Amino acid sequence: MIWYRSEHAATLLPEAVRPTPSPSLRSDVTAQLKAYAALMRIDKPVGSYLLLWPTLWALWLAGEGRPDQGLFIVFVIGVLVMRSAGCVINDFADRRIDPYVERTRQRPLASGAVKPAEAIALFVALGLVAVGLAMMLNPLAQLIAAVAAVLTVVYPFLKRYFSVPQFVLGAAFASAIPMAFAAQTGGTPPLAWLTFGATVIWAVIYDTFYAMVDREDDLRIGVKSTAILFGDMDLFAIGAMQGIMLLALILIGQRAGLGPWYYGSLLLAAALMLRHLSLARHRDRDGCFRAFRENHIIGLVVFIGIVLSYTFDPVV
Repeated sequence: MIWYRSEHAATLLPEAVRPTPSPSLRSDVTAQLKAYAALMRIDKPVGSYLLLWPTLWALWLAGEGRPDQGLFIVFVIGVLVMRSAGCVINDFADRRIDPYVERTRQRPLASGAVKPAEAIALFVALGLVAVGLAMMLNPLAQLIAAVAAVLTVVYPFLKRYFSVPQFVLGAAFASAIPMAFAAQTGGTPPLAWLTFGATVIWAVIYDTFYAMVDREDDLRIGVKSTAILFGDMDLFAIGAMQGIMLLALILIGQRAGLGPWYYGSLLLAAALMLRHLSLARHRDRDGCFRAFRENHIIGLVVFIGIVLSYTFDPVV
């Protein structure tokens, strides 16, 4: 008979006879973690890109091509945290709607994989991380962060009452613009608000494509969106907003003194906009969803243009 002290049992027993966690327990924990990750859309990074690129526009513009390294790290982490928090609170607000929408019925809250109380706990945890990040910024940036947090929480609930909730989403996403300027420069100059406006319009553009995917389901269950408001004029409205966004981006380049590399990126962005209209021209779900998913490339192209302009173009 082998004698051993109980507190060292796991180390004294041969490996073959050590107690091991139940396979079912391991699989349950893994499944739950995957459900939380799905709730935060970790497996779907497009939304993070749509928030990240304008934030980087602002950091590079505010820093005139040389943003503060610490702020860069804080804002990139903040983008990931706030996007995840926004997805969690959005799904909590839509937990009784998503089961009736084809695209969303398998979301963790809609399918029952995550309980509402768990979602709220996760949202609070993400919120605390965001608060910790905001505390590293100056008071003006903290104030703007608080406004952005309110918009993030309010947006999902407005879809039942407000015909253009995409503008509220755009304001929430674009809040990172004046926040970045405030953190980098201590103020919010006209360039910050011009970039804010361009980002709001862009958010309405891509989220209208997104809403076009769910338009029939939203009409049936009473959810409002710009896709429903615009009706048969949806593509015309999107095209008009694309033109306004391009005009705003041109004005940003002029005010920031950007050069040929930047304006070249705008030509490519315009071509991408035309492609997205073409993808959605039949208003089918797949085409509209592809137009939404590919929109983040516009943000990337503009960011590359900003970086290259500050790197190679002569100062105007």
